[in-house]
Amino acid sequence: MSNEKVTEQKINIEISEEVADGIYSNLALISHSNAEFIIDFIRLLPGVPKAKVKSRILLTPQHAKRLLFALRDNISKYEGLHGTIKETEAPAIPLNFGGPPAQA
Repeated sequence: MSNEKVTEQKINIEISEEVADGIYSNLALISHSNAEFIIDFIRLLPGVPKAKVKSRILLTPQHAKRLLFALRDNISKYEGLHGTIKETEAPAIPLNFGGPPAQA
């Protein structure tokens, strides 16, 4: 057994008011290369044929997997408190999006 003490490093995280307000998104397109995952968050409005990417997040594959685990854990906790989230069928939306094919 080692007597070495593990020191915990704390990180101070700041958030500006603008970022704290958040951006609403009801569509996410995910694509990847061998080095990164790209998640584009989009706000799609009914009856409007054009939508803009509101935010793009680039992640390493390792961080994408951590995000997957964190989302899974948080959804499980949410459903434990509020009940099962009902899945609805997403309408088939023909997308014309520049770049590599994406998955929603």
